[in-house]
Amino acid sequence: MKTHAIEAYIVDAVRTPIGKRNGSLSAVHPVDLFAGLLKESVKRSRIDPAAIQDVIAGCVTQVGEQGANIARNSILSAGFPEAVPGTTVDRQCGSSLQAVQFAAQGVQSGFYDLVIAGGIESMSREGIGTNISSDRNPITSDLERRYSLGGNWFSQAVGAESIANKYSITRDEMDEFSYRSHRLAAGSRDHFRQEIVPVRVRSQTDGSSDETIIENDEGPRANADLQRMKDLPPAFQGLKLITAGNSSQISDGASAAVIASEEGLDRNNLKAVARFVSFSVTGVDPVTMLTGPIPATKGALDRAGIGLEDIDIFEVNEAFAPVPLAWQREFEVNEQKVNPHGGAIAIGHPLGATGTRILATMINNLKSAGKKRGLIAICEGGGMANAAIVELT
Repeated sequence: MKTHAIEAYIVDAVRTPIGKRNGSLSAVHPVDLFAGLLKESVKRSRIDPAAIQDVIAGCVTQVGEQGANIARNSILSAGFPEAVPGTTVDRQCGSSLQAVQFAAQGVQSGFYDLVIAGGIESMSREGIGTNISSDRNPITSDLERRYSLGGNWFSQAVGAESIANKYSITRDEMDEFSYRSHRLAAGSRDHFRQEIVPVRVRSQTDGSSDETIIENDEGPRANADLQRMKDLPPAFQGLKLITAGNSSQISDGASAAVIASEEGLDRNNLKAVARFVSFSVTGVDPVTMLTGPIPATKGALDRAGIGLEDIDIFEVNEAFAPVPLAWQREFEVNEQKVNPHGGAIAIGHPLGATGTRILATMINNLKSAGKKRGLIAICEGGGMANAAIVELT
């Protein structure tokens, strides 16, 4: 196994509840949502905010309320000292896992001793694709010639259907997997409370200010009906298999992890809950795009010098049901080890926040199950993926 002279440790990883589109969290400005989590992160760990050397945040739709470097705006909104810097990164659905990777690599290089990495996405307030317009299209003539895109950005739904066909994944399998996600997530409400920081939402009613505390995910359906899921029509024109039921939910949420070196732990009187074992990032065909978790998983295992049998729990992001199902076809891992408390199909997928949301869930899962090591893999728009292996300390 490859080792580093400096280890990168996780002090804490938390998330907000994940809100449904136009649900409770849609009333919260995304800067405030992430700022609140930053404040709670330093409070939980008893850290002086002045000791934080950087904040790295994932966010995909960096426009409007999420524009102008939301990491920095959230730092200032949280009341952190002005000396604390921040930057915002976009690796699509894996943005906050990439933020974590950059933070950990900064620690391993000796540049950081204490950093917060996480992510934010309010898809209700800044809808997916609103940073792309017909007069400012990212598709160039060279991209068009290479991939025959018809002037449109790469479609993840098309990618999902293509890998379902490639791996002979049926509509029934996809719907049954999605039903499993809801059943597991709905039954894990008490379990998730270990990783969730409740959000106070203020609303104006009859001229008075009312406050509601949101402490549970809004997406999981305890009354999910498998037959109704199977009866849903396709959700995308020209496709046959991808429905609203076997796709991840449009969501709002934030997530954050405190990452430190051993020196950072000692200097700030902190205790690590886990350490990073390895990372990987890769690119694949941007049209089929969603097969990326497969080579990313292999890359993370190879860098760590371990095998599938050395991993206790796997979290493969449920962007669409074919993604974890294709991954499962490839690796033949016991399904009980994969997304044991459901995933984004039920919980939701606030794009920029999902990576660290999964990290918080993974650490919670390992602790509650008495296990040691977990692997996270996330597919990403444009044909990329990243993966991480963590183990409890």
